[in-house]
Amino acid sequence: MEFSIATLLSNFTDDKLVAPKVLEKKLGCQDDESLEKLQIALDALEKIGILVKDRGRYRRIQEDDVVEAKLRCSSKGFCFAIQDVEDADDIYIQKNHLSTAWNGDRVLVKITKEGSRRRSPEGQVRLILERVNPSVLARVKQTNNGYQAVPLDDRLLFELDLQPKDDSLEQAVDHLVHVEVLRYPLGQNPPIGQVARVLGSDAEDAADTDIVCCKHDLRCNFSDAVLAAADALPKQIRKADLKKRLDLRSLLTVTIEGESESNANQIVENAFTLEKTEAGHWQLGVHIADVAVFVPQDSPLDKEARKRGTAVFLGDTILPLLPDAVASRCSLIPDEDRLTLSVLLTFDKSGELVEFEIQSSVIQVDHAFSYEQVQSLLGEDEDTETSSVAPALEMLKELFFTLSPAVKTSRQQRGAVELNLLENQYPYPYKDEGRIGAIIASPTLPIRGLLTDFVLLANQAIATHLQALSLPTLYCVQSAPDAEELLDLIKLGSNLQLDMQLQQEEEVTPQDYQRFTQLFAKSTAPKVLTYLLQSTFKPVGYSSKPGFHFGLALDTGYTHAVSPLRRYGDLFVQRVLRALFDKGRDRRSTRSKDPVNLGHSESHGNINWNVLPPDLQQELESQATSLVPHLNDRQKLTSDAEVDLQGLKKAEQMKERTGDVFSGLITGVQSYGFFVEIEDLLVEGLVHVSSLKDDWYEYRSRHACLVGRKNRTAYRLGDRVEVQVKSVDYYRQQIDLVTVGGGSVARSEDLEE
Repeated sequence: MEFSIATLLSNFTDDKLVAPKVLEKKLGCQDDESLEKLQIALDALEKIGILVKDRGRYRRIQEDDVVEAKLRCSSKGFCFAIQDVEDADDIYIQKNHLSTAWNGDRVLVKITKEGSRRRSPEGQVRLILERVNPSVLARVKQTNNGYQAVPLDDRLLFELDLQPKDDSLEQAVDHLVHVEVLRYPLGQNPPIGQVARVLGSDAEDAADTDIVCCKHDLRCNFSDAVLAAADALPKQIRKADLKKRLDLRSLLTVTIEGESESNANQIVENAFTLEKTEAGHWQLGVHIADVAVFVPQDSPLDKEARKRGTAVFLGDTILPLLPDAVASRCSLIPDEDRLTLSVLLTFDKSGELVEFEIQSSVIQVDHAFSYEQVQSLLGEDEDTETSSVAPALEMLKELFFTLSPAVKTSRQQRGAVELNLLENQYPYPYKDEGRIGAIIASPTLPIRGLLTDFVLLANQAIATHLQALSLPTLYCVQSAPDAEELLDLIKLGSNLQLDMQLQQEEEVTPQDYQRFTQLFAKSTAPKVLTYLLQSTFKPVGYSSKPGFHFGLALDTGYTHAVSPLRRYGDLFVQRVLRALFDKGRDRRSTRSKDPVNLGHSESHGNINWNVLPPDLQQELESQATSLVPHLNDRQKLTSDAEVDLQGLKKAEQMKERTGDVFSGLITGVQSYGFFVEIEDLLVEGLVHVSSLKDDWYEYRSRHACLVGRKNRTAYRLGDRVEVQVKSVDYYRQQIDLVTVGGGSVARSEDLEE
């Protein structure tokens, strides 16, 4: 079993002594080799003063001047240690104090100099907790002493000595290669690597997905052990599986998915039911594939999913969280009994949520629709009502025409942000707010946005329930964008005659963004403005405590729970719910005659005892705490990889169109030039000031424009220009443009210093 020092140390909390046997079990150390590695690590940590040994057990030594952080290095050699604690200072680390740590590594940093108002605190790396570069993308060069790999990422401040695998190194010289790290730097000895794959003579010769997978070290394949575990899953539901489950197989049940889920290896995680209650209310069922029952904690499948953190979407290539065999076993497909977790939401006639219940269940899907099919059905005439889908159509009408408008109105009044994006601008299958953190209102597929409202309520109900019962979970939070980062966009909007002032001068609110999107819809450049607004969103992150979610305008607890086949965080939340149903105490003591329904919202405020056994509660709390930084790191790495691929594809597209002329909007102005967003393609390029040959241009920072000394031509935010593609650096994704027309006449205030 492989484990990092970070994983090992996460088992030491509250100054308690931990026995080696406990560590062996938690880390999955069973064979002699892993047991030996664990003992070596414990001895080393004791020797350097991180752990202390007492009667055969170990305890973590807490030091006030030592903090955990992640390294962010620059190509110039200096680094900063970024702490996980919000608003904590970044710590400056000189190159000679890195202790062989690399960019991205998680480290323990000893603070050697306190910071001040103008200076960051300084420190040195005391211990490398986790290496995040098991491989690198590099170019091979030949030296007098052999072959070396030079990383393409200039923030990696080292070169690797290459160990020959065969006679191929000579042919790999000056080629782009994927290098596996065999040994990290040791004292004065350089790192050693081995070429795993030659990608091409240069970046443009290699496949873009290969570059991204290698660059970000994405897990592309499953091991034989993981695949065997997936294949060993039971193919049929057993009687024991149905014990204590709510049987909902008689309810009319539908799934609604994108067209991409129509293939044989489909992943369908959610199904929906709708029925009238005796009280005349609507009860909407959001049913989630029960993956946790098939993926036990610390099983090979669970460990692999935890490492991956989330599925990765690279165009037509998808790197899944779990093998296809798990997805096919758990996916909610028609005419098959499926185990689920059901969130039953009860609404009154006005669309207000009255109560909810969360239960383990079993369902059977009757109809599998695509978004396009539902949209078409809802727009057809009455003849459809005589067809085989008539009952389902009636249900869909009630769902989208009766219930949805009221739910949407409630969300809009709260201030939640809705972005108008085309399908190719958001190619992810998540039904909730997903990666972006806001509701996607596709002009071509409005059904998708309407369905999102119901899924968000299911996520919110689960978070509210776990919070009310004092159970640990992974909350989803999103900070408000920085007001300073909006200045250029606000100035751009102002130049386009849009009133984009913030309601509060130094604080951004969801209502601001909601108003911006309404203004964009009536502007002359809605596509570009929405794209730029989307880029200002902070990432959605995990937290072990409830917090604010900007895009949804929620200041109470919110979680992700509806995609357990795609996100490990959802799988963990599902595991907490299973612990509640299997181990939860529904009364204060065995003498109590009146139990509470642990799955119902009516239990909130009626429980004054610990629902879970103390050991299980503490274990889940510890897991949640340790998962937060790991999943946030995986989320960032995944997002970086997906954005990287989009950038490469745009660069490749523009490389083929070198010399072509496009219409664009100036979206950024600096002293060295201005950035142009090509409207039709949403591709950004730079017009360097040196390419403006007709005059000497001066930068006016106050008005964000470049002004010609003699001709008084101005290039300012919001100006439309005609640009020609001059050159493209594919790997760095840099597109150089030259102007062939456009700009504006300088105003008198533009001429002022």
